[in-house]
Amino acid sequence: MATTRSKAADKARKSAAAPARPDNAAPETKADKPQRENRQDSDESTTALSMRLGQRVRSARAARAMTMKQLADESGISLPYLSRVEKGDGNISIAVLYRLATALSLPLENLLSDNERYGADYALIVELLKRQSHEQLSEIRQWLADYTARHGGPEAQAPGSLRIALIGLRGAGKSTLGPLLARQFGMPFVELNREIEKEAGVNLKEIFWLYGQAGYRRLERRCLERVIATYPQVVLATGGGIVAEAATYELLLHSFYNVWLKAAPDEHFARVMAQHDARIASPQLQKEAMENIHYTLDARADLYALAHATLETSGKTVQQTLQEMAQLFTRRKAA
Repeated sequence: MATTRSKAADKARKSAAAPARPDNAAPETKADKPQRENRQDSDESTTALSMRLGQRVRSARAARAMTMKQLADESGISLPYLSRVEKGDGNISIAVLYRLATALSLPLENLLSDNERYGADYALIVELLKRQSHEQLSEIRQWLADYTARHGGPEAQAPGSLRIALIGLRGAGKSTLGPLLARQFGMPFVELNREIEKEAGVNLKEIFWLYGQAGYRRLERRCLERVIATYPQVVLATGGGIVAEAATYELLLHSFYNVWLKAAPDEHFARVMAQHDARIASPQLQKEAMENIHYTLDARADLYALAHATLETSGKTVQQTLQEMAQLFTRRKAA
């Protein structure tokens, strides 16, 4: 009997310690779990960032032989608050970060970047690059790409191999032209978004809903790395926004011969309309979609232009564009 009472008391204590849940609350679903985990990951990432910021401020202050009081005076930040920042315990704002960077005579981005991971040379190389013109930077980037390709690595293209990546906005023709080009050259065709869906086990809409943009980009990078490891020759259709993710785009440029399938905004819109997308069924939604195409194309144009080749597809049939692409890659394979 005493044992029964003891077990009942233990159960009551555990129940009291558990977080309260309203009687009318809906039971937790599978979809709630990723969202809860995302919040936990976000909190942990914020804490880690605060710790890194504190370390960088402390290191920069030490490198300049500044006392904490001197930095507090020059930045206009109270000494107790600066102490909390350096301990990674301060809820630091952009304004405070800017004042600290100014007082330390550092570019603001240096307090946020991972320079220390790459050693002293990295910071000096960055400062050297900042002094170069746009044209010189383009030449330097190409030289570095050629240099790393010559020194091998799993992502480098071996002699005789050819990986082709088609980039561009939705409606550019990547999914239409890619399989045709692959068939003509006897190469496999891979659509990166389909690989991402297979990896996640859900469709793209659910990926964004469950994991957000950051989760999608992690999957995109992982799947791209797998394509590189699997296919020495392949035609790859990418998502339109891959160029906005600098690290992933650099890998794509380094590992594939990239072709920007370029079209006028009106042409992009007409092709999307031809897909009968329910998301742009009403005139108001169509107007917003057209504005978004203009905005997105303007924002990405300079990035798309970094591709190895550009093919203008506006006003051309699929066969005309395919013929131009075939000529382009025949020359590329012969080079």
